Amino acid sequence: MNEPSNRPNSGMRQEAIDVSDFVYAATGARVRRLTMPDGGHWFPAVDVCKELGYTTPRKALLDHVPEEHRNNLETVTGSHCLGIPAGRSWRRDLQLIDLQGLILLVNACTKPACAPFKQWVAEVIETVQREGSYSLDEAEVQPSGPGAPLAYAMPAQVADAIVRLEAHNLQLDEQLADGQRASIALQREMLATQQAMTRAMERIADRFDTLVPRPRTSSGHPTAAPTTESVLADWRQRLSVTEDVWTVALVIAPVLVEKGELREPLESIAARTGLTVRRVNECLRLLRTHACIRSRGGAEDGAPVYVLHQV
Repeated sequence: MNEPSNRPNSGMRQEAIDVSDFVYAATGARVRRLTMPDGGHWFPAVDVCKELGYTTPRKALLDHVPEEHRNNLETVTGSHCLGIPAGRSWRRDLQLIDLQGLILLVNACTKPACAPFKQWVAEVIETVQREGSYSLDEAEVQPSGPGAPLAYAMPAQVADAIVRLEAHNLQLDEQLADGQRASIALQREMLATQQAMTRAMERIADRFDTLVPRPRTSSGHPTAAPTTESVLADWRQRLSVTEDVWTVALVIAPVLVEKGELREPLESIAARTGLTVRRVNECLRLLRTHACIRSRGGAEDGAPVYVLHQV
C-alpha cells in the first residue's frame, strides 16, 4: 500500500530499522503511514485494527492505547504546520496512532501471525532487564562515503517474520492465480457445452422436419413448396391481425420461405419495421400463438430462430 509521507529530503536521523519493515513484521501488512518532520510516525487506526482483526477500532483504542499515543489527523498535521494529505481516505477527523500505539495494539492482538514479533519484543525487554540495554548488530556491509550513517543488521526475529509473510503472500498469490485459471477453464467449458447443446437442438429440429410429412392436397398429392405469397395468404385467412403484426409478417415471410428459417435479432427486425423491440417480440408471439411460425431455439449469437409452422 502506498504510504503518504511528509518526510523532508534531508536532515532526518537514520533509523536503526526501516519503519516499513518494522511495521510489516508487526502487523503483517503494508499499512499507510504519515511521517512527521521530527521523525515520528503516525498510522490510521482503522488500517491497523483491520489488519490485526479488531472489529471495533474505537473500542480497541480505548482498551489498549493511551490518549498520548492517539490523535486525529488535523491535530497531528497542524502541530507541524502541515496540510492534510490529498484523498478522500485522509479525512480531518481520521484517528491516528503513533508507533508506540501500534505496538500496543499488536501486543494485545491474538492473531498467530503476530506471535513472532511479540516474542521478539519480549526478548528485547528481557535483555534490557538483564543487561541494562539492547543493541542491534552492525550490518556486514556499511555505506561508504564521508559522514555516512552506521547501518545495523535487522534482528533475526524480524527478518524471519518478514520472510514468512512474503512466503505466505506468494502462496496466496499462487492460489489466487490457480483460482482464476480454474474459473476461466470452467467458463470455457460451460460455453462449449452451451454451444454443443445449441447444435444438438438444431440437429434435432432438422431431423424432426425431415420426419414430418409434407402436407398433401385432398387428392393425396404433396402440396407445392410454399411461396411468400402463399404463406402470407394463409396467414391472412387464419387470423385477423393488426397493422403492426402484418408489418412484421411482411418482413419475416420472405426470409422464412427463401432460407427456411429466420435468424435475425429482434433489434434488426425493429429497425426494418420502425417498431420497438418490445412490440416486435409481441407480434412474433402472436404469430406463434396462431401457428404461423414456431420457435427452434436460439442462434449462437443469442438471436431467436423461427421456422414456418407447417401442418
